[in-house]
Amino acid sequence: MSATQTASTSRTVDLGLGLKVTIKEYGDLATAGGSGVLILHGGGGSPTVAGLAAARLGLSSVMVIGNSVGGWIASEMALRDIDGRVKSIVLLNAVGIRPDNATQLVDIRTLPPVAVGKLAFASAAFRPNPATMTDEQRAGMAANQQTLAVYAGPDFLFAPKLRWRLHRVTVPVLAAWGEEDGVATAEYGRAFAASFPNGHYQPIADAGHFPHIEQPGAVLAAIGDFVTNVVKPDGD
Repeated sequence: MSATQTASTSRTVDLGLGLKVTIKEYGDLATAGGSGVLILHGGGGSPTVAGLAAARLGLSSVMVIGNSVGGWIASEMALRDIDGRVKSIVLLNAVGIRPDNATQLVDIRTLPPVAVGKLAFASAAFRPNPATMTDEQRAGMAANQQTLAVYAGPDFLFAPKLRWRLHRVTVPVLAAWGEEDGVATAEYGRAFAASFPNGHYQPIADAGHFPHIEQPGAVLAAIGDFVTNVVKPDGD
Protein backbone atom coordinates (compact mmCIF):
# COMPACT_ATOMS: atom_id res chain seq x y z
CA MET A 1 0.00 0.00 0.00
CA SER A 2 1.45 3.36 -0.98
CA ALA A 3 1.43 6.24 1.49
CA THR A 4 2.66 9.81 1.23
CA GLN A 5 3.47 12.15 4.08
CA THR A 6 1.36 15.29 4.39
CA ALA A 7 1.61 18.45 6.41
CA SER A 8 -0.68 18.93 9.37
CA THR A 9 -2.57 21.75 11.04
CA SER A 10 -3.73 21.81 14.65
CA ARG A 11 -6.84 23.20 16.27
CA THR A 12 -8.28 22.97 19.76
CA VAL A 13 -11.96 22.34 20.41
CA ASP A 14 -13.41 23.60 23.70
CA LEU A 15 -15.93 21.02 24.94
CA GLY A 16 -16.92 23.03 27.99
CA LEU A 17 -16.54 22.19 31.68
CA GLY A 18 -12.82 22.74 31.34
CA LEU A 19 -12.39 20.01 28.72
CA LYS A 20 -10.44 20.68 25.54
CA VAL A 21 -9.40 18.41 22.70
CA THR A 22 -6.52 19.17 20.33
CA ILE A 23 -6.97 17.81 16.81
CA LYS A 24 -4.28 17.46 14.17
CA GLU A 25 -5.61 17.44 10.62
CA TYR A 26 -3.78 16.03 7.61
CA GLY A 27 -4.71 16.44 3.95
CA ASP A 28 -7.00 18.87 2.18
CA LEU A 29 -10.44 19.17 3.78
CA ALA A 30 -11.84 21.00 0.76
CA THR A 31 -11.17 18.07 -1.57
CA ALA A 32 -11.92 15.25 0.88
CA GLY A 33 -15.56 15.02 -0.17
CA GLY A 34 -16.68 14.01 3.31
CA SER A 35 -14.37 11.02 3.48
CA GLY A 36 -11.40 10.55 5.73
CA VAL A 37 -9.69 8.65 8.51
CA LEU A 38 -10.04 9.34 12.23
CA ILE A 39 -7.09 8.07 14.26
CA LEU A 40 -7.44 7.73 18.03
CA HIS A 41 -4.35 7.30 20.20
CA GLY A 42 -4.11 5.46 23.49
CA GLY A 43 -2.50 6.24 26.82
CA GLY A 44 0.85 6.95 25.19
CA GLY A 45 -0.43 10.25 23.80
CA SER A 46 -0.59 11.72 20.31
CA PRO A 47 3.10 11.09 19.42
CA THR A 48 2.35 7.35 19.26
CA VAL A 49 0.11 7.79 16.19
CA ALA A 50 1.74 10.80 14.52
CA GLY A 51 3.52 8.74 11.87
CA LEU A 52 0.43 6.74 10.99
CA ALA A 53 -1.73 9.87 10.85
CA ALA A 54 0.62 11.46 8.32
CA ALA A 55 0.13 8.61 5.81
CA ARG A 56 -2.58 9.15 3.16
CA LEU A 57 -4.49 5.90 2.82
CA GLY A 58 -6.57 6.67 -0.30
CA LEU A 59 -9.89 5.70 1.28
CA SER A 60 -13.30 6.78 0.01
CA SER A 61 -15.22 6.38 3.27
CA VAL A 62 -14.71 7.20 6.93
CA MET A 63 -12.49 4.68 8.68
CA VAL A 64 -11.79 4.91 12.41
CA ILE A 65 -8.39 3.63 13.50
CA GLY A 66 -7.74 3.18 17.20
CA ASN A 67 -4.69 2.04 19.11
CA SER A 68 -4.95 0.78 22.70
CA VAL A 69 -7.61 2.88 24.48
CA GLY A 70 -8.24 4.56 21.12
CA GLY A 71 -9.50 1.20 19.86
CA TRP A 72 -11.87 1.02 22.80
CA ILE A 73 -13.22 4.47 21.90
CA ALA A 74 -13.53 3.45 18.22
CA SER A 75 -15.61 0.42 19.21
CA GLU A 76 -17.89 2.53 21.38
CA MET A 77 -18.26 5.08 18.58
CA ALA A 78 -19.37 2.37 16.17
CA LEU A 79 -21.99 1.18 18.64
CA ARG A 80 -23.44 4.70 18.84
CA ASP A 81 -23.12 5.61 15.16
CA ILE A 82 -26.83 5.96 14.40
CA ASP A 83 -26.08 8.06 11.30
CA GLY A 84 -23.89 5.39 9.70
CA ARG A 85 -20.84 7.62 9.32
CA VAL A 86 -18.37 4.97 10.45
CA LYS A 87 -17.85 2.63 7.50
CA SER A 88 -15.00 0.52 8.87
CA ILE A 89 -12.78 0.16 11.92
CA VAL A 90 -9.14 -0.77 12.43
CA LEU A 91 -8.06 -1.85 15.90
CA LEU A 92 -4.33 -1.73 16.60
CA ASN A 93 -3.75 -3.74 19.79
CA ALA A 94 -6.90 -2.27 21.25
CA VAL A 95 -8.24 -2.68 24.75
CA GLY A 96 -11.82 -2.38 25.94
CA ILE A 97 -13.39 -5.83 26.18
CA ARG A 98 -13.36 -8.10 29.22
CA PRO A 99 -10.53 -10.66 28.88
CA ASP A 100 -11.15 -14.38 29.19
CA ASN A 101 -8.43 -14.62 31.83
CA ALA A 102 -5.89 -12.49 33.67
CA THR A 103 -3.06 -13.36 31.27
CA GLN A 104 -4.71 -11.75 28.24
CA LEU A 105 -4.77 -8.16 29.52
CA VAL A 106 -2.22 -6.79 31.98
CA ASP A 107 -3.00 -4.05 34.49
CA ILE A 108 -0.01 -1.75 34.05
CA ARG A 109 -0.96 0.79 36.72
CA THR A 110 1.42 -0.56 39.34
CA LEU A 111 4.34 -1.19 36.98
CA PRO A 112 7.32 1.16 36.54
CA PRO A 113 7.82 2.73 33.07
CA VAL A 114 10.74 0.43 32.22
CA ALA A 115 8.64 -2.66 32.90
CA VAL A 116 5.76 -1.29 30.84
CA GLY A 117 8.16 -0.63 27.97
CA LYS A 118 9.33 -4.24 28.01
CA LEU A 119 5.74 -5.45 27.80
CA ALA A 120 4.72 -2.95 25.14
CA PHE A 121 7.60 -3.14 22.64
CA ALA A 122 9.08 -6.20 20.99
CA SER A 123 12.31 -4.37 20.15
CA ALA A 124 14.42 -2.75 22.87
CA ALA A 125 15.28 0.02 20.41
CA PHE A 126 11.74 1.43 20.67
CA ARG A 127 11.34 1.22 24.45
CA PRO A 128 11.30 4.65 26.09
CA ASN A 129 14.06 5.26 28.60
CA PRO A 130 12.99 7.70 31.33
CA ALA A 131 16.63 8.32 32.21
CA THR A 132 17.30 9.96 28.84
CA MET A 133 14.08 11.99 28.71
CA THR A 134 13.80 15.70 29.37
CA ASP A 135 11.76 16.94 32.32
CA GLU A 136 9.07 18.00 29.84
CA GLN A 137 8.92 14.54 28.27
CA ARG A 138 8.70 12.82 31.67
CA ALA A 139 5.94 15.22 32.72
CA GLY A 140 4.06 14.47 29.50
CA MET A 141 4.35 10.72 30.09
CA ALA A 142 3.07 11.09 33.65
CA ALA A 143 0.15 13.23 32.49
CA ASN A 144 -0.77 10.66 29.83
CA GLN A 145 -0.86 7.91 32.44
CA GLN A 146 -2.99 10.01 34.79
CA THR A 147 -5.43 10.65 31.97
CA LEU A 148 -5.44 6.96 31.07
CA ALA A 149 -6.33 6.04 34.65
CA VAL A 150 -9.35 8.37 34.50
CA TYR A 151 -10.55 7.15 31.09
CA ALA A 152 -9.97 3.47 31.84
CA GLY A 153 -12.29 3.43 34.83
CA PRO A 154 -12.37 1.13 37.88
CA ASP A 155 -12.00 -2.10 35.87
CA PHE A 156 -9.07 -0.53 33.98
CA LEU A 157 -8.73 -1.08 30.27
CA PHE A 158 -12.12 -2.69 29.70
CA ALA A 159 -15.84 -2.10 30.00
CA PRO A 160 -17.54 -5.12 31.58
CA LYS A 161 -20.40 -5.34 29.05
CA LEU A 162 -18.78 -4.02 25.86
CA ARG A 163 -17.79 -7.41 24.45
CA TRP A 164 -21.36 -8.68 24.49
CA ARG A 165 -22.68 -5.58 22.69
CA LEU A 166 -20.25 -5.62 19.77
CA HIS A 167 -22.40 -8.06 17.77
CA ARG A 168 -24.43 -4.96 16.85
CA VAL A 169 -21.49 -3.46 14.95
CA THR A 170 -21.92 -4.77 11.41
CA VAL A 171 -19.27 -2.71 9.59
CA PRO A 172 -16.00 -4.43 8.63
CA VAL A 173 -13.47 -4.51 11.47
CA LEU A 174 -9.76 -5.30 11.23
CA ALA A 175 -7.79 -6.22 14.34
CA ALA A 176 -4.16 -5.74 13.22
CA TRP A 177 -2.22 -7.05 16.20
CA GLY A 178 1.39 -6.91 17.28
CA GLU A 179 2.00 -10.58 18.12
CA GLU A 180 4.51 -9.88 20.88
CA ASP A 181 2.33 -7.52 22.90
CA GLY A 182 2.64 -8.23 26.62
CA VAL A 183 -0.11 -5.76 27.55
CA ALA A 184 -2.97 -6.96 25.31
CA THR A 185 -1.91 -10.36 24.02
CA ALA A 186 -2.51 -11.88 20.60
CA GLU A 187 -5.05 -14.22 22.20
CA TYR A 188 -6.92 -11.16 23.43
CA GLY A 189 -6.76 -9.67 19.93
CA ARG A 190 -8.31 -12.76 18.38
CA ALA A 191 -11.11 -12.63 20.94
CA PHE A 192 -11.65 -8.94 20.17
CA ALA A 193 -11.93 -9.63 16.43
CA ALA A 194 -14.31 -12.52 17.05
CA SER A 195 -16.63 -10.21 19.00
CA PHE A 196 -17.68 -8.51 15.75
CA PRO A 197 -19.83 -10.29 13.15
CA ASN A 198 -17.54 -8.95 10.40
CA GLY A 199 -14.29 -9.01 12.35
CA HIS A 200 -10.93 -9.96 10.80
CA TYR A 201 -7.70 -10.71 12.66
CA GLN A 202 -4.28 -9.99 11.15
CA PRO A 203 -1.13 -10.68 13.19
CA ILE A 204 1.79 -8.28 12.84
CA ALA A 205 5.10 -10.05 13.43
CA ASP A 206 7.95 -8.54 15.48
CA ALA A 207 5.73 -5.91 17.07
CA GLY A 208 4.14 -5.26 20.44
CA HIS A 209 1.45 -2.87 21.68
CA PHE A 210 2.29 -0.24 19.06
CA PRO A 211 2.64 -2.19 15.79
CA HIS A 212 2.32 1.00 13.72
CA ILE A 213 5.52 2.26 15.38
CA GLU A 214 7.59 -0.92 15.22
CA GLN A 215 6.27 -2.27 11.88
CA PRO A 216 4.58 0.65 10.03
CA GLY A 217 4.97 -0.97 6.62
CA ALA A 218 3.29 -4.19 7.72
CA VAL A 219 0.44 -2.26 9.35
CA LEU A 220 -0.20 -0.13 6.27
CA ALA A 221 -0.08 -3.24 4.09
CA ALA A 222 -2.61 -4.98 6.35
CA ILE A 223 -4.93 -1.96 6.20
CA GLY A 224 -4.51 -1.82 2.43
CA ASP A 225 -5.45 -5.48 2.02
CA PHE A 226 -8.41 -4.96 4.35
CA VAL A 227 -9.68 -2.04 2.28
CA THR A 228 -9.16 -3.82 -1.05
CA ASN A 229 -10.59 -7.20 -0.08
CA VAL A 230 -13.16 -6.40 2.60
CA VAL A 231 -14.16 -2.73 2.81
CA LYS A 232 -14.54 -2.08 -0.91
CA PRO A 233 -13.87 -5.31 -2.83
CA ASP A 234 -15.65 -3.92 -5.89
CA GLY A 235 -13.39 -0.89 -6.01
CA ASP A 236 -16.17 1.58 -5.10
